[in-house]
Amino acid sequence: MPANMSSSSHQSRKSRHAASVARVMYTNAVYFPNNRIYQGDTPGMLNYSCINRVYYAYASVAPDGGVFLSDEWADARAPVDGVQGGLGSLMHLKQRHPHLQVVLSIGGGSSSQTYPAVAANTLFRDNFARSSLGLVEASGLDGIDIAWEYPSDTKQGYDFLALLAAVRIHLPDDGFILTAALPASKAILQFIDLKVAADYLDSINLMAYDFFGAWSLKSGHHAQLYAMSKDETSVASGVAHVMSQGFPAQGILLGIPTYGRSFLHATGPGQKFRGGGGDDGTFDYSHLPRKGCRETVDKRHVAAQCLGADGGFVTYDNPDTVQAKAGFCKQRGLGGLFYWNAPADSKDKSRSLVAAGFRALHTS
Repeated sequence: MPANMSSSSHQSRKSRHAASVARVMYTNAVYFPNNRIYQGDTPGMLNYSCINRVYYAYASVAPDGGVFLSDEWADARAPVDGVQGGLGSLMHLKQRHPHLQVVLSIGGGSSSQTYPAVAANTLFRDNFARSSLGLVEASGLDGIDIAWEYPSDTKQGYDFLALLAAVRIHLPDDGFILTAALPASKAILQFIDLKVAADYLDSINLMAYDFFGAWSLKSGHHAQLYAMSKDETSVASGVAHVMSQGFPAQGILLGIPTYGRSFLHATGPGQKFRGGGGDDGTFDYSHLPRKGCRETVDKRHVAAQCLGADGGFVTYDNPDTVQAKAGFCKQRGLGGLFYWNAPADSKDKSRSLVAAGFRALHTS
């Protein structure tokens, strides 16, 4: 297992975290996927009065551990907000909003085959770390987010920690942010020694969604705060597990989905269904509730839903459920919220999930 960080290094991260807490009590972070640039979405369209960190997704990982931009055109050359590329726009926005942190998210679903081989090899891990540092320094970024989906056995969990240790050699914690996106599922988290991970990570971005979907036997609330039965995953059970393993509460960012999951031929959770509407069973939150459908909130389990039209039973978050989740964050002492993904949020300020979360985090 990787050796723990030195106590002085650990203290520097603690003091840096304390300084950031003093400046902004909670993190309210968003992911910006580079493919949204082809849909006309840009970083300049986001509301930075309620966002203090942007994860730019995704950079790619080569088989030898090298990290590179996944879409050179969208990231660095396309005309975006009057400058070149999505990353260029964010660097420009950083100058206008000094509180803004920009972190490069590396991986995503397409890297699930590459990460295990890279993390298992000392040379490739070092290459990953050096390459990440090169990209971060060249772009003026604040750090990296490791989006390995997901370490899926004990060996990969061990290698994941070795990768974090290698990254911290080149991106020390007194100068760079290091986060990891992990699911709120105990079935995956059980492979990672989260107490050791805490020595390296500033935060875990807990992906507290996709509990149900097209792959499920029955319909269900895909981002429910509280489970309907003991065998279901929920936001609360995911957070409880991470904390029980020794990861500090203030290092957990709770994930909010800006999309709904659709279950056709179902009228609520716990039912058989046949397929899903929308784009591969999902609708952007900005297109919810579906036309002619009434939005309701399941207050017991904390989930919004609409029923009918082309979506069948659609489960998602709305401003009321985000407010409840922000309250849960404060109650448990978590570090804040993040949203996947910012461009899918409502452009209507009264409906915006990102704005609702920020307001709820920063009001008593």
